[in-house]
Amino acid sequence: MRSLFWRILAAFWLALLLVAGLSILLGRALNQDAWIIARYPGLIDLAEQWTALYETQGADAAQHLLEQRRRDFSLSVQVFDESGERLVHGTYPPRPPRPHPAFDREKLPRFPWRQLSQEYTSADSDHTYLFVYRIPTRALEEWQHGSLLWPLSALGIALVILTVFSLWLTLSITGPLNRLRRAVHDLGQTTYQQDSLARLANRGDELGVLARDFNRMGARLQRLISSQRQLLRDVSHELRSPLARLRIALALAERAGPEERASMWPRLEQECDRLEALISEILALARLDADPGPASRIELLPLLERLRADAQLLAPEQHIQLQVTEGLGVEGWPDMLERALDNLLRNALRFNPAGQPLEVEASLAGEQVEIRIRDHGPGASEEHLAQLGEPFFRAPNQTSPGHGLGLAIASRAIERHNGRLYLANHPDGGFVASVELPVHRHA
Repeated sequence: MRSLFWRILAAFWLALLLVAGLSILLGRALNQDAWIIARYPGLIDLAEQWTALYETQGADAAQHLLEQRRRDFSLSVQVFDESGERLVHGTYPPRPPRPHPAFDREKLPRFPWRQLSQEYTSADSDHTYLFVYRIPTRALEEWQHGSLLWPLSALGIALVILTVFSLWLTLSITGPLNRLRRAVHDLGQTTYQQDSLARLANRGDELGVLARDFNRMGARLQRLISSQRQLLRDVSHELRSPLARLRIALALAERAGPEERASMWPRLEQECDRLEALISEILALARLDADPGPASRIELLPLLERLRADAQLLAPEQHIQLQVTEGLGVEGWPDMLERALDNLLRNALRFNPAGQPLEVEASLAGEQVEIRIRDHGPGASEEHLAQLGEPFFRAPNQTSPGHGLGLAIASRAIERHNGRLYLANHPDGGFVASVELPVHRHA
């Protein structure tokens, strides 16, 4: 019973059964006629024994049994038939004399006995007999004190068991919840440790599932926080260089003459353009974490044809081969996906030699759409492949312009589409960027 649901359900039904059973037991034990007749020592099997003696040996033997019970248990008995006639003399005490009218009746003990009645039908003759018993109150109370000992003991044991089980169930819920609360507090204070919920995550119930989900969430948040901090440091570093060059150029322009100052304006404009392009890419990367709105179906063929036409304008000497399966589409945001694929295509154009074709393919692979962009350039070194796609990372031998944000923007945008970006060297030479996206089928 590893599930928390079954534990709570079992505890509820155990408590319900214990309370109901003990209530019935104690209710029967407290002054009910049937309970007393069935368990009082002087009444056990009395009706059956008397009937057998009366029908086989006569009234004298039956009367002798009643007198014996009176001596042993102070029990008074009268027996009547179906017509109300008394069958034997019985053992009722003689009626006391009526008190004088002037006597104070409140000083007399009233009904110092408990009177019970029982009907019994003989199995042999089918005659029905009415037994009327009188048990002294004091004797009945003494017997009740002893007979209620085991129900009260059962009640006490049941309450102890229920208390222990409830305590265990409560601690099994509140203990993990307190650990989760502390983990949430640590996560808010950025001091969360993933192994703090290791024992709780090993549980097989709902709290264990919650702990494992919380661990994954905490790990992802820590990665996001670390990524944001690293991004902030990288942004500060990247912005410092163009700003420093602008300050130097402005300082030189202040000291230069009119002719030299005019020659510096193109340099200032170039640095401003670089700074503007860097800020635009940083903003594009930051917008990927915002809510993009409702998604829609994106047809890949017109999208890739449009990207090929734009790329041909920038690099007319390049030959781009496009091969796309008809009717192929994905679910997502057109502007975001177009920006990601455009960055991949532009990155391939930088390294692809003019005499080699740049290959763009889109096909269906099971439940995934695979888009492959391959160039025939030098590729990337194996030691730097794992770092490609990180913000502001550029290979040491890379001389092409850029800030190292194109692949990061593409990777983040593809992840927002529930896809994956794979960057690798092609076995036959060159570099290949593979994009896998969930296929969108027509309703």
